[in-house]
Amino acid sequence: MKTFKLMSLIGLLALGSFVMTNAVATSIPEDKIDTLRLAPIDIEPTPPVMQNVRNTDIKEVRNYPMQPPVIPHKIDGYQLDLKVNKCMACHARSRTGESQAPMVSVTHYMDRDNNFLAELSPRRYFCTQCHVPQLDAKLLVGNDFIDMDHLIKANTEQKKH
Repeated sequence: MKTFKLMSLIGLLALGSFVMTNAVATSIPEDKIDTLRLAPIDIEPTPPVMQNVRNTDIKEVRNYPMQPPVIPHKIDGYQLDLKVNKCMACHARSRTGESQAPMVSVTHYMDRDNNFLAELSPRRYFCTQCHVPQLDAKLLVGNDFIDMDHLIKANTEQKKH
């Protein structure tokens, strides 16, 4: 009896996945699927030229609260692995005086229970998980993002009228 129920369940799941696959595959015509690839799938196009990294060392405005700051300089060749974190050569508490780089946030010295640590938290060790350099590149897709300051300003002006 248990075997019959198990086989029935497997059969129903298989049938359901077959129906779902067919429904999804036939619901969107192939020529209507948009892609950034710009070439048929069986042809390997020449990749575009790599864009230059902005190397200004100027802090950029953040677009929303708690946004990680972007990296305003090149990090090509920086060693960032289990043995070495090159970022901390300038951004560690003990190094900011000579490097004049901003110190990493105190949150990077906290454990998951919000206890302060003497060293960088292992959870915050790999900087490029959150922080990224910026490129001088054109947008690949349209973007209508509105930052917090513009939203607040528009809301305030709307209330006045």
